[in-house]
Amino acid sequence: MKKVIVYCLLICLCTMTSCSKAQPTTAKKILIVYLTRTKNTEAVARMIQKNVGGKLVALELVNPYPADYRAHVAQMVRENRDNFLPPLKTKIDSIGKYDIVFVGFPTWDMKIPPPIKTFLKQYDLSGKTVVPFNTNAGYGVGSGFETVKELCPKSKVLEGYSTKGGIERDGILFVMKDDKERQVNAEVQEWLKKIGLIK
Repeated sequence: MKKVIVYCLLICLCTMTSCSKAQPTTAKKILIVYLTRTKNTEAVARMIQKNVGGKLVALELVNPYPADYRAHVAQMVRENRDNFLPPLKTKIDSIGKYDIVFVGFPTWDMKIPPPIKTFLKQYDLSGKTVVPFNTNAGYGVGSGFETVKELCPKSKVLEGYSTKGGIERDGILFVMKDDKERQVNAEVQEWLKKIGLIK
């Protein structure tokens, strides 16, 4: 009888192992910070959290950007031109306790959004592993990943992930659903395996 019970337990364990989803390879503390406008970057952030765990934090501004797309673009272009860092409403307590910090953002004007620059300059990420990810309107990440490296000179910056999101200019907003969601989720898992954060 004992042999039967042990045999059944072994089968259950083997089945659970073979059917389980990707597992994190690290027990380190993870923070996933993101900026989103059309919720596409947020969707990718949630996919990352589903795979590696960690705390999810959306960056919010003291003075939010205009809801109107053209007005938003005009303001952001001015901020980039003037090297203005918009103040963040979001406060992150004890940044020092995190080992790995994911930083997610959309591409704006082929650059990193000014609020992400505020975050990277406001918080000391020295000695941490920084992992950028991005959504864009089809033109790629631009100089975004390079800027993350420049602003985190004392961090280990891993290879980033980028995917096409919405095209707000054309009225195409949230796209991370159905086939697109499944495709991006699979890509995120492969990326996380490639950079060694899940098995």
